[in-house]
Amino acid sequence: MNDLLTHIAACVGGAFEGTDTTVVRVTTDSRRANLPEGTLFVAIRGTNRDGHDYIEPLYRKGVRAFIVDGAVDVRRYPEAGFVRCDDSVAALQRLAACFRDRIRGKVVAITGSNGKTVTKEWIAQLCPPGVKLFRSPKSYNSQIGVPLSLLMTAGDEQIAVIEAGISRKGEMQSLERIVRPDIGIITNIGDAHQENFDTPEEKAEEKLNLFAHTPTIIYNAGDPLLRRLVPARYPDRQLIAVDASRCDLNGLPYPDAASRENAAEALTLYGVMGYDMSQVRGGLRSLQNVAMRLELKDGINGCKIVNDSYNSDINSLGIALEYLSSVAGHREKTLILSDIDQSGLKPDRLYAGVAELLKANGVTELIGIGEEIFKHAGAFDCRKEFYLTTENFLRGVNRSRFSKKSILLKGGRRFQFERIGRILEDKIHTTVLEVNLDHMIHNLNYFRSLLREGEQVMAMVKASGYGNGTFEVANMLEQQGVGFLAVAFADEGVALREAGITMPIVVLNADSDSFDLMLDYRLEPEIYSRSSLQSFAETVRRNGETDYPIHIKLDTGMHRLGFERQDIDPLIDALKTIPELYIRTIFTHLAGSDEARHDDFTRGQIALFRELSDRLVAAFPQRHILRHVDNSAGIERFPEAQFDMVRLGIGLYGISVAHQEHLLPVSALKSRIVQIKEVPVGDTVGYGRHGIVAEHPVRTATVPIGYADGLNRRLSCGKWSFIVNGRKAPIIGNICMDTCMIDITGIDAHEGDTVTVFGEGAPVGEMADVLGTIPYEIMTGISTRVKRIYTKE
Repeated sequence: MNDLLTHIAACVGGAFEGTDTTVVRVTTDSRRANLPEGTLFVAIRGTNRDGHDYIEPLYRKGVRAFIVDGAVDVRRYPEAGFVRCDDSVAALQRLAACFRDRIRGKVVAITGSNGKTVTKEWIAQLCPPGVKLFRSPKSYNSQIGVPLSLLMTAGDEQIAVIEAGISRKGEMQSLERIVRPDIGIITNIGDAHQENFDTPEEKAEEKLNLFAHTPTIIYNAGDPLLRRLVPARYPDRQLIAVDASRCDLNGLPYPDAASRENAAEALTLYGVMGYDMSQVRGGLRSLQNVAMRLELKDGINGCKIVNDSYNSDINSLGIALEYLSSVAGHREKTLILSDIDQSGLKPDRLYAGVAELLKANGVTELIGIGEEIFKHAGAFDCRKEFYLTTENFLRGVNRSRFSKKSILLKGGRRFQFERIGRILEDKIHTTVLEVNLDHMIHNLNYFRSLLREGEQVMAMVKASGYGNGTFEVANMLEQQGVGFLAVAFADEGVALREAGITMPIVVLNADSDSFDLMLDYRLEPEIYSRSSLQSFAETVRRNGETDYPIHIKLDTGMHRLGFERQDIDPLIDALKTIPELYIRTIFTHLAGSDEARHDDFTRGQIALFRELSDRLVAAFPQRHILRHVDNSAGIERFPEAQFDMVRLGIGLYGISVAHQEHLLPVSALKSRIVQIKEVPVGDTVGYGRHGIVAEHPVRTATVPIGYADGLNRRLSCGKWSFIVNGRKAPIIGNICMDTCMIDITGIDAHEGDTVTVFGEGAPVGEMADVLGTIPYEIMTGISTRVKRIYTKE
């Protein structure tokens, strides 16, 4: 876009104040303002954050255009312009609706429960040469994401594909007024977001509101609900029912039903639009799996790898670079980038824009691969080198040159950047633990929604974030405004500091041998005894520190660590003789907050904590001392014990004892089938010959995960089942150290297929029930040799 802020004010019906300026891009995320000149920031009030709080730092950064719906003293920002409105989200949507009129090509809207992002991406992959196509980046499909997507278009696209999603009633009407699609695609109706609808039919009707004025609707005839509702709702439209079983999908490399449906809908779109189908259909063979999320992985030599291959366009590059900046810490940033195909921009303008993004995000090194980027080497003002092909890069690469860097891989599908990923990733074990950071943010916000206004959160990242990883989780929590992190031992805190985490870190098992190290890295100790207090005080004095924070642990019934009732007066006396220290927080641990049978005991703990902590707070009135009792279960079950702060642990990672339905699973342990065998009746499988083939031949699959990876051997012999292509496949025989075998009889499975050990369809809580343990033990028991992959939309 390229509009004056005064014109935007008129478009959205807002009141303009301040200095007019030209707007070229729009954001609602203060972290995505790395190109401040020309950026319009829309200040939105969220459940946990208020965008108006970021106006001042954004102004200092150079942003000069704002849409606001709250009180702002514009006199403090003399060079900026403001559009005042009643509702910033509604204003953003009205702006996008105005901008929609400038798109000269066909606007295609995609909705559905599953498959909409894949269908969108495959439409882009099948796009004929020379056709300018825009598609909304990643999963920008919400009430905010959809208008932001439209505002990214240039207007001269021949096809603009917009993904639209909903989670509750009334949302789709708003999106329809913005998008006004020329062609609609609805993929299917599944279970996603069903919690806010009484029936699947009600949800389907809500999704179909997107096509209230759409002349042509493509829908999945294999979905019985859509097969009934679409013709009944829109009998006067051009309706195209897609039956994947009757479509010519010859060459599609993915045999599963969902992929066939997605590909059939993508092909049908081009047929409806009158393109040469022989040319479009030829692209089926080269369709690539869609990386719907950014993936963060450990790399060689202390590097971090952000993998966003097969999604190479200027809009998604900006998003990926912002994510690279957010996870880089102290590491130097390197971009490995291929030619950007089918951008619709002239190459000079395209690569000048890329160079601007690199500079804004502090990228110090560019490795360009492809003929076009090589031709425009002069546009880049950083350390740079270029290769005509991926093969040339791989032949000449010296892996030792990549050390302690944060590296973004961003390549078009024809460049096969997965080959580069394989040589830069630290672990090549087939088994991986996928950690969904977006789901973790959802869980954090759920627990925040239960807190009183102003309540702080201490997040537990001990034991490598309950097995999910430490830095990656801590970095996300820091960005989400969490107040404190808690680790078990000092070395965990040291690793976070060295990775660039700056927020307060509490060490829960602080011992005197680590006190000097803790001071060096500004870590804050839990103090639980007179001896630990005196030892830390001596260390503080020896290092010349003053006014150093400590966290007092009270024992109210757990009987693990902490001061008891008779210790409080001597503790107060001792603290008054140590001016170098001050109490930052006081806390205790609840022993049974997750079980109703212990509720009276828990209430007794809370009452005792209140009594003892009141005495400590009264003794030091000059300090604002925070108090915290509630853990994850306590937040849900004992809101009266919130005090000033809560400690969020297992709930952050997707486990609840009270309202599991409100949380999303964070971790999925996955592997792949490496070999398939046909085992006849009478033979056995595995060590000890416990896998007996008795009644009929069995088809087995060998999976490279064993008890050395954290798969408990007590799950052997059918006690647990993996998920293979949506079906349960029980473990057959004994689990080995590095492998196990599963029974895939009757399942359409092939070597190389993904299997889910726990995750969707196989919850870790159910595995814990089978083993008679708790999810904590399973999650923290996943071996470090299992590669962690962090995903984010």
